[in-house]
This record gives sequence, structure tokens and C-alpha cells, in this order.
Amino acid sequence: MSAPDAAKRAAYRLRFKLPQYIDILGARKIQRDHLRRVIYDQHEVDRRLYKAITRDESVELPVRLQVQRLFETEMPRDASQTRIVDRCIVTGRPRGLVSFAGLSRIVVRQMIHYGHINGVSKASW
Repeated sequence: MSAPDAAKRAAYRLRFKLPQYIDILGARKIQRDHLRRVIYDQHEVDRRLYKAITRDESVELPVRLQVQRLFETEMPRDASQTRIVDRCIVTGRPRGLVSFAGLSRIVVRQMIHYGHINGVSKASW
């Protein structure tokens, strides 16, 4: 490897910088979302069972209400699927997610600009 190649690599590494708030903002929220996904997986069967019993009209009303109260007190809030948020795997940003990559639009734009995603180039006309 020659010196110019090493210099190009060093310049390339310095040029591609991700946002500075990755470690501060993203990591904690990504971990929290991962924990919510684990809790949802653990309680999915119980949650569906409780929901089925409370919606079944062949079961008597007092029993259904009792199961509903049990459901509200025993199930953790994070066991709900609506609390799971799709996030960017690099920054943890919840908005502007590009679904095919699992990255936010900002990170995808940076990666395309520096040529990290094959077959995609920046448009110009």
C-alpha cells in the first residue's frame, strides 16, 4: 500500500462523520425500544388470551370485567404493541425512517453522498 492510498483512506474516514448526538440521544432510546420489544414478546400470548376473553360475549359480564381488571393490573404497559416505535439503527431517530434500510433519511443521505450504498447516487439535473 502506497502513501497516497493511506492518505486517501484517512481523508475518507475524516470526511464521513455521523451526527454527534448518536451516543447521547440514540443509544438510550434504542435500548428502551429493544426492551419494549422483549417485553411484548414475553407477554404476547397472555395479552391475546385476556383480550379474547374480554371480547367474547358468551362469557358472563362479571367474569369479563374481572378479567379486564386483571389485564389492566397485571400486564405491563410496555407489553402493548403500540408502544413499540421503529427507530433508526444508527441514531435512534423515530421520524423520517427509510424502511428498506432501517435508517433515518439523514443517515441514508450521508451514506449515499459518500458512496456507502451501492447503486444509488445523488440526483442532479
